[in-house]
Amino acid sequence: MMELNYRVKCLFALYAMGVMTGCFFVTTAFAADDPMTTVNNLSNFIFGLIRAVGMIILGFGIVQIGLSLKSHDPSQRANGFLTLAGGVVITFTKEILDLITG
Repeated sequence: MMELNYRVKCLFALYAMGVMTGCFFVTTAFAADDPMTTVNNLSNFIFGLIRAVGMIILGFGIVQIGLSLKSHDPSQRANGFLTLAGGVVITFTKEILDLITG
C-alpha cells in the first residue's frame, strides 16, 4: 500500500512539472497581416475536419452495403446506400457550396 501512494505521488509530480513547463515556456502567436487570410485558413481547417468525418461515414456505408449483400437483408442494404450517399455529400461539402455560391 505504501508503494502505491509513492508511485501516485511521483506520477503526479511529473504531471505537475509538465504542466508548469508548458505554462512557463509559452510562445506568442502573432496574427497574420491580412484578417481574410486567417479566416480562410480557419475555413480550410474546418472543411478538412468535415471531409474527414465524411470519409469515415463513406467507409461505414461501404461496409454496411457489403454486409447486407452477404446477409441478403434489403433494409440493411437501403440503409447502407443512404449512408454511402450521405458520406459522399458530407465529403464534398466544400465543393457543393462553391458550386451553389458561384
